[in-house]
Amino acid sequence: QVQLVESGGGLVQAGGSLRLSCAASGRTSSTTFMGWFRQAPGKEREFVAAINWTGGMSYYVDSLKGRFTISRDNAKNTVYLQMNRVEPEDTAVYYCAAKRSPLPTVRLATSYDYWGQGTQVTVSS
Repeated sequence: QVQLVESGGGLVQAGGSLRLSCAASGRTSSTTFMGWFRQAPGKEREFVAAINWTGGMSYYVDSLKGRFTISRDNAKNTVYLQMNRVEPEDTAVYYCAAKRSPLPTVRLATSYDYWGQGTQVTVSS
């Protein structure tokens, strides 16, 4: 089993920055990719970004590329999501997820095996 704990969410003004963290514990060696998803009220959960533990391959949803950056610290088993120039439309619960399969199906929520509890991000205008 793998446990994921997100932190770093909160209230931020539009145009500001926020960094989310996802600390992984347990059998993290069984996972290949870590991803961030978000879900706004009344909307479906959507892919934000993903990264693999080795090689540093990263993936982004096109609409957020350039504003959001995913990174990892293997020594700390932690993945980060740096959010810059945030907009009110970025308001959502952000979830961290981990997948075991090495297939790069990182944009599909159903391909992930473990999920965190989520952290709320609210962007005020």
